[in-house]
Amino acid sequence: MADQVQVGAPPADKVVVVPDVPLAEKPPVAAAAAAKEPPPVPESEEELVKQKQVEDAEALETKISDAVADGDDEEKVPQSGHYKEESTRVADLLENEKKAVEELKVLVREALNKHEFGGFAMPQQQQQQQQQPKDDSAKEEPKPKAEAVTETVAETKEESIAQAETGDDEEKVATATIRSDAVEDDGAKTVEAIEDTIVSVSASVQPEQPPEAASKEPSDAKPNVEGKDAETVSNKVLPQEVSIWGIPLLADERSDVILLKFLRARDFKVKEAFTMLQNTIRWRKEFGIDELVEQNFGNDLEKVVFMHGFDKEGHPVCYNVYGEFQNKDLYQKTFSDEEKRQNFLRWRIQFLEKSIRKLDFSPGGICTIVQINDLKNSPGLTKWELRQATKQALQLLQDNYPEFVARQVFINVPWWYLAVNKMISPFLTQRTRSKFVFAGPSKSAENLFRYIAAEQVPVRYGGLSKDGEFGNTDAVTEITVKPAAKHTVEFPVTEACLLTWEVRVVGWEVNYGAEFVPSGEDSYTIIIQKSKKVGCSEGEVVCDNFKVGEPGKVVLTIHNPTSKKKKLLYRLKTMPASA
Repeated sequence: MADQVQVGAPPADKVVVVPDVPLAEKPPVAAAAAAKEPPPVPESEEELVKQKQVEDAEALETKISDAVADGDDEEKVPQSGHYKEESTRVADLLENEKKAVEELKVLVREALNKHEFGGFAMPQQQQQQQQQPKDDSAKEEPKPKAEAVTETVAETKEESIAQAETGDDEEKVATATIRSDAVEDDGAKTVEAIEDTIVSVSASVQPEQPPEAASKEPSDAKPNVEGKDAETVSNKVLPQEVSIWGIPLLADERSDVILLKFLRARDFKVKEAFTMLQNTIRWRKEFGIDELVEQNFGNDLEKVVFMHGFDKEGHPVCYNVYGEFQNKDLYQKTFSDEEKRQNFLRWRIQFLEKSIRKLDFSPGGICTIVQINDLKNSPGLTKWELRQATKQALQLLQDNYPEFVARQVFINVPWWYLAVNKMISPFLTQRTRSKFVFAGPSKSAENLFRYIAAEQVPVRYGGLSKDGEFGNTDAVTEITVKPAAKHTVEFPVTEACLLTWEVRVVGWEVNYGAEFVPSGEDSYTIIIQKSKKVGCSEGEVVCDNFKVGEPGKVVLTIHNPTSKKKKLLYRLKTMPASA
């Protein structure tokens, strides 16, 4: 990211920023300073709150009154974001944390050797493990042998089965005792034949051997069985191969990064982390993650959740735009019945899975994501279907995707969300709360710029990232324009060229103008853009250019008549005049 930020930035010696110049007279600001009225309470809000027990009426009224009294409900938005991401290098860990990593690796190694992860054991090995105790008991204890013979004979004779099922316990015992002597010689060979047959089949021996094994004496059959057991032991030594998010467990140092996620999710409690890992691997197999990644769910939801750009630390950024579900057709198509809700859940898991597989799991790499949650026009808690689907998705993510979020930023936060957050905040860990950042509508862009460079922020959220002349690697300069002040930006030019620039003021409601001032004394100033008021139209960016034929400078003028400070963003590039 460091090298990207500098690309396309104007040379320091060619850009002169004139300090803010206070105006002689300030315009009236009574309207701007007036207290904002909170949005009306939805009709179903009180009933919904009672059902979900999120908050009581008294807490809600207190929250509203506080917002009104302060004149700006956004001042009540809790600010956090003090979370600092921990190192993914084992060498940087504390001693007790290093010990926990080693202990977890031992447990994982044992589980891989025993094929204990999520029922992945091979059928052949399962058969051998189930058969082995029977073979040992038949060799060591003569009394169970008679019982086994009785059961074998009962299976081959329908009369014995009927008698065993209809008779009482005493009759069964008496029958077994009487028949044990009569079938001992013949039955012993039958048992040995069955044992040899089972071992032969499990070891994939040719079909000619089972009949021969049945005619052999016990002394001849013993060495053969021991030989098969030796093959079984050698097969069990082969460790199980398990991959998660494309990373084979214990194959290389990337696996340590995976294990660290589970340990941190369980406060470095090794047994709990191991159990979580086991459950995650089992769930991934049951959910069919590998097959899910290849499915095609269409593009109906591409505006609801999407990846765009990176933050200042290099984390990929995921945007969740809940307001898209105001579209009734999309909402019905996504949540109208259980099958559609499950389809949405699978799509959401698929989207996250694909995003995770693009991360760098090497120690010190970027292996987490920044989540931006846009609550503008969000259906909120009034939509039962959306609430159920979201709750289920969050539970799956919490249980099976530990420590994949570097920061949670909530923007365009409505007034009702403040009360909800206040109620649920005590149930969150300090670690989780430290990752949360909340911003009301007028401060959303400002908070995004704290973590994401303006050239990486989509235009709809106050940035300059869009298709056109400039790209995400063309750096943006950010300037704060003070209230009731005029600010000028100068682009010096020494030779003939084509100068192109983009400029926007977050929230606008300011006057903007541009002109070219030649260096020559006999030349005249050229008006490029007559000063005009630019409204607060969302996503409005001024894109302009001027073909310079002589040395001089292009001057942009921003006049902020409001009582609030404004964020000015601009960038430029030059090309030869011939271009």
